[in-house]
Amino acid sequence: MGFATKAIHAGNEPDPTTGAVTVPIYQTSTYKQDGLLNPKSQEIDGESKIFEYARTQNPTRWAVERNLAALEGGKFAYAFSSGMSAIDSTLRLVKSGDHVIVSDNTYGGTFRLFNRVLSNYGIEFDFVDTTEAMNVEAAIKPNTKMVFVETPTNPVMMVTDLKAVSDIAHAQGAKVVCDNTFMSPYLQRPLEHGVDIVVHSTTKYLNGHSDGVGGVVILNNEEDALWLAFIQNSVGAILSPFDSWLILRGTKTLALRMEKHDENGRAVAAFLAEHPKVKIVYYPGLVSHPQHELAKRQQYGFGGMVAFDVGTVEGAKTILESVQLCTLAESLGGVETLISHPASMTHASVTKEKRDKLGITDSLVRISVGIEDTEDLIEDIDQALAKI
Repeated sequence: MGFATKAIHAGNEPDPTTGAVTVPIYQTSTYKQDGLLNPKSQEIDGESKIFEYARTQNPTRWAVERNLAALEGGKFAYAFSSGMSAIDSTLRLVKSGDHVIVSDNTYGGTFRLFNRVLSNYGIEFDFVDTTEAMNVEAAIKPNTKMVFVETPTNPVMMVTDLKAVSDIAHAQGAKVVCDNTFMSPYLQRPLEHGVDIVVHSTTKYLNGHSDGVGGVVILNNEEDALWLAFIQNSVGAILSPFDSWLILRGTKTLALRMEKHDENGRAVAAFLAEHPKVKIVYYPGLVSHPQHELAKRQQYGFGGMVAFDVGTVEGAKTILESVQLCTLAESLGGVETLISHPASMTHASVTKEKRDKLGITDSLVRISVGIEDTEDLIEDIDQALAKI
């Protein structure tokens, strides 16, 4: 079954009660029981599903979990209230005394969670440049239990060789987790390259319309899946029925949207690469990108995330305040084009020294290229650059 077919049909079976072709929003906190110690059951996918309490089970959430598992090629998926709660729950697979290797150029929220929160509970984190597999190998310790990578990275779009890193980690007995938010499963499926667990902020491309917040964890290992299901129920950071429904709405057009995001991303990156006021462009689809060939092998496209540096913070400020079609806002992956300043927005929790080292300078601008007409986007960016 092809990707677009899975996106439309996986988990989206007609409602068994009414025949509705769209999965209903089961907006309930609890379920009527058939009798004492006899929970309510319902047939879903030919199996009897038990419903007791909505934190533990919800038909709309189950539908989106089956849908996203199918798109990533995984057996199990668990949906959470945000991308960060999905990452936090995934880190419950390690414990005090364990060591975790992390991509150094990771999302600011991930860095904050690891460096400021989880490190207080005896988990040791090392942030390394995972674009070179040898750096991961050098960072391995006897207590290394997990390697957490983000590829391409936010915001400077560096690419990690997932197979090489997975081979190194597995030789140590460590799990590999990949944040696949920037690519979506349409353009990259990490499980195909040996990764053990995939996480997404569903807020972004999977939802695609900037109207819901959520996260998901997808994997194949049954033992780890059972633990994550236990964590999901115990902690309770679950995806709401309405947000679940919004993602199911979004993934039905994921293939079409990602094709246009990719087309526009390539065009905007090519335009910026030739512009005299742009110092450097970060986009794996450009031949000049240091991991261009790796991206071609590992991804099914290059996507709509582009970052560029104009050399001065004043220049960046001028662009951000001069665009008319692009919207100055955090987040990414919506149908509309969003433009942001990583140093003061998404990566404000990272120290300036570390940001500068990673290329997240005060003069860096990030664009989440939407699905508008290509010519209109380029015209808007061009007129903003002309004001520098």
